[in-house]
Amino acid sequence: MVKAISQGIQISVEVHYQPEYSNPILLEFMHAYKINILNYNSFAVQLLRRHWYIVNSSCSKKEVEGEGVIGVQPIIQPNQQYEYVSGCNLTTEIGKMYGYYTMENLYNKSLFKVAIPPFNLVYPYKNN
Repeated sequence: MVKAISQGIQISVEVHYQPEYSNPILLEFMHAYKINILNYNSFAVQLLRRHWYIVNSSCSKKEVEGEGVIGVQPIIQPNQQYEYVSGCNLTTEIGKMYGYYTMENLYNKSLFKVAIPPFNLVYPYKNN
């Protein structure tokens, strides 16, 4: 698990390879990741947007951005958390993801970015 705190928000990421949705012979490597977002601020925040960078071992870089996460724009109260699970399909055995969330301070309506720490996506048989 990787963790990072920026702007009073802690992001924790846990990754699991998904063999039942993968096919290494066809270069399909599916990974699920669980994100936990913990608000240490004294004000509520709303996650408005996500921006991901996905890099595979052939140095191909893909950007993914959009509103919210998994179809919602959650509001996270002070000292509360929000958790969700999503996934990423790679065409190489090793890759990584990182990025940021754009959030709104619901007290003063200001926008700020929260870093998502880099985390590895590794086909388990390459982890030797």
